[in-house]
Formats: sequence, C-alpha cells, structure tokens
Amino acid sequence: MEIIAKPDHAALSQASVESRAYAKATWRLLPFLFVCYVAAYLDRVNVGFAKLQMLNDLAFSETVYGLGAGIFFIGYFLFEVPSNIIMHRVGARVWIARIMITWAVISAASLFVKTPTTFYVMRFLLGVAEAGFFPGIVLYLTYWFPAERRGRMNALFMMGIPIAGVVGGPLSGWIMNAFQGVGGWSNWQWLFVLEAIPSAVLGVVTLCYLPNGIRAAKWLTDEEKHVLEANIERDNAGKTHGSLAGVFADARIWKMAAIYFCCMMGLYGISFYLPTLIKASGVRTALDVGLLTAIPYACAVASMFLVARSADRTGERRWHFAIPAVLAGVGLFASTQLVGNIPLTVLALTVGTAGMLATMPVFWTYPSAILAGGSAAAAIGMINSIGNLAGFVSASIIGWMKDVTHSTNAGIYCVAGALVLGAVLALMQPRRLVNRVD
Repeated sequence: MEIIAKPDHAALSQASVESRAYAKATWRLLPFLFVCYVAAYLDRVNVGFAKLQMLNDLAFSETVYGLGAGIFFIGYFLFEVPSNIIMHRVGARVWIARIMITWAVISAASLFVKTPTTFYVMRFLLGVAEAGFFPGIVLYLTYWFPAERRGRMNALFMMGIPIAGVVGGPLSGWIMNAFQGVGGWSNWQWLFVLEAIPSAVLGVVTLCYLPNGIRAAKWLTDEEKHVLEANIERDNAGKTHGSLAGVFADARIWKMAAIYFCCMMGLYGISFYLPTLIKASGVRTALDVGLLTAIPYACAVASMFLVARSADRTGERRWHFAIPAVLAGVGLFASTQLVGNIPLTVLALTVGTAGMLATMPVFWTYPSAILAGGSAAAAIGMINSIGNLAGFVSASIIGWMKDVTHSTNAGIYCVAGALVLGAVLALMQPRRLVNRVD
C-alpha cells in the first residue's frame, strides 16, 4: 500500500511569508539605494570629466589634478569609521540624508575653485561630507539580508558605479559640450552644479522614505517582520560582537583591508582616468569620449550581477574575486599597448572595468561573514576607509608619472599590478573564513 506524504503546510506557509517579505524588502530598498549611489558616485568622479577643460582654464598640472582628485580620500579616511558608528547608533534614515545633502552642497560649491589650494580644500571637504555613505549602506543591508542573499543585494546596490558611468559619461560629455560659456561660467563649473542637484533632492527624499530597520518598515506585516528578524538573528549567531579596539586588533580585518586597497587602486585608476585613456586613443570631442566611456560600464553591470549570483549560488568567494581581479589587471595593461586603435582600446578597458567592478559585491560578503552589530559597523568602515586611500594613491601616482614621463602607462602598470596582488591575497584567505559553508 502506497503511503503518500502529506505536505507540511506550516513549512510551506513559512516559505511563502519569507519569499514575500524578501521581495518587498528588495523592491522597496534596492532601487532607491541604487539611485542614491549613482548620484553619489557621479559627484565623486565627475572631476575626471571636468579635468578635460578645467586644467587648461586654471593652468593646473597633471600632478595638481592627481593630488586634488586623490585628496578626497584623506577626508574620507579620517571620518568614515566614526560615521559608520554614528549611523549604527542614530539610524540610517537621518544619517544617510545628512551625508547626501552635505556632499551635494560641497560638490556644487566646487565651481568656485580658482587655485590648487582651493581645489585641494574642496576635494578634502567632499570626502569628509561623503564619508560613511558607501559603508553605511553595506552595513544597512546586513540589517535586512542574511549571508546567502547578501552578494546579490550588494551587487544590485553597487551597480550604481557602472550605471553612473553609463549615464554619467554621456551626460557629462553633453554638459561639457553644451554649457561652455553659458552665464559666464565654464563648462566644468556647470558640470559640478548640475550633477549635484540629484543628490540634494534624494537626500531630502531619504528622510521620508528610508526605514531604519526591519521593525520600522510600515510596509511589512508583523509576521513578515518576525521572519526577517529571525533570519538575521540566526545569521549573526556565532559572529563576533566585540569592541572597537578589538576590531582594530583583528588581523583578519587588516588582511581584508589590504585586499580592498588593491581593489580600489583599480576602481579609482579607472574612474579618474578612463576619459583620459579613451581620449588618448584618438577620440576628439568630449561628447564622443562620454559616449565611449559608457561601454565599459555597461558591460560591468552584467559582470557584477552574474559573478555575485554565481558566488551566492555556490558559496565560493575567493576565486569569484580573484579571477575577475586578474582579468581587470590584464585589461588595463593591454589598454596601454593599443594606443591609436580606438576599438581595441575600448575593448581592453571594458575587460578591465568589468573585471574590476565584479570583485566588489563579492568582496563585501567577507567582513559580514565573521562580524555583526557594532563590530561589523566599525570593521566595514575601517576596511572601506583604508581601501579608499587607494583613491589618493592611484590618482596621485598616475598624475605624477604622467608629468614625469608624459604618459599614463607607468601609472596604469602600477594599478594593474595592484589588482593582481589583490587576487593573490584573496586566494590566501582561509577558505572556511570567507566561503559560505552550509
């Protein structure tokens, strides 16, 4: 006599509630956070387009530009850990809004730059204002999504970087072409002002839209809140909840910071110099440069999501970081060997950009795999602040080497080498530390 097993209606109901709750959280939070990051990243790196005219107008050298572009990260470094700790205590809604509104004001005020000193001051203040946004959102996502979902959620948020390139490249090129001399301002001054407006608007919207956590989400039922909170509590079981001093003394966190530093060498080498590299291949107008910069970033959208989804599905994190990092280094190196050939240069830069950006969502599953609560807030802030010092190093090195050698090649070699080193360091991480073990 055949026995037919009865379905477990309680389990099915639980799964249905969980699926519905995560769908709500994803659709309510990720599109908004993604748009905020697009605006943030655009304000951070539009100086790369402003450079095309700004250096001539103000008689700045490449060294001045590189130092100014990079000094942003000194302010970022100094204030990032405190910012993340404050956000963990006061809540994401008010703190993220504060960050966005202040950086919008300072970014727009960059139109008043006249001397190297004022350029350095405004870039430093922009770093201070923006400190905490990116690690704050990475931390915020740990309040909502457990480890097995976090890679994809990180990818959906961090796609703001390549989308900022897809949208920002043509937009910046159009502004540079269309606004020269309008109202007595140069095109780079209009660039800073116009691209600051979305950040200011989104900062105000954040105050009304963003809940501090699961319990504050009015659009979830009590049952859905209970399921999500139970999953987070289960995910955090066994993780470290130590002191700030303990985080700074944790060798695992310093190793992760070193990996991220290498990763950021690639990101900011690309972000600040991609328009310059494309222009050097033979492209003439700012609009054409802007349109071509959209190609590498568009491909990076796909690479980020596909690599993160594969890492979540398999639970493997080390090779999912290392292989894209090596490809990024190879692509950047190849771009220096193809000067004068526009299609092949863009192809090489596409490989470099897509590989580099694919490493980011995978990497940010590392610290949250071992830390939770205040420790996670401090560690994420610390890793991001140290890693982002690479923005200062890469921009300064490339700018200085271009003045000395009259070529960006030597600086790009340094950036490519850093990406390969990051891949090696990632593979040296203990497998059970960063891989998800079910």
